Amino acid sequence: MKTILTALFIGVLAITVSAQQAKTIASKAQSSAKTTVTQTLKVSGNCGTCKARIEKAASTAGATKADWNSSKQVLTVSFDSKKTSLDKIAKQIAAVGHDNEKYKATDKTYQALPGCCQYKRN
Repeated sequence: MKTILTALFIGVLAITVSAQQAKTIASKAQSSAKTTVTQTLKVSGNCGTCKARIEKAASTAGATKADWNSSKQVLTVSFDSKKTSLDKIAKQIAAVGHDNEKYKATDKTYQALPGCCQYKRN
């Protein structure tokens, strides 16, 4: 009888611990989902080479998803707001030669772009 009660107690304890771990995992998943942000940023460029450079720069700055639309000149970017920001992403894009609504690329960086990527500057 003592063995049965002990086994029953251990079983109930294991179920309780498993349920608590499941709640903890679910809570962490919800909190990380809440910090994912999707925003847009106007970015100057011309072609497919620009698209690849802009999206790579966004990823380097911490974006989890980046899609630059050349006809609209808009980058749609998703990122974890606890790890990076739109400001950091915009700085990185300017650092590789593309003006955007927050930062302008240096003249030296812009001039180093291939001819097809040298968009009309304001």
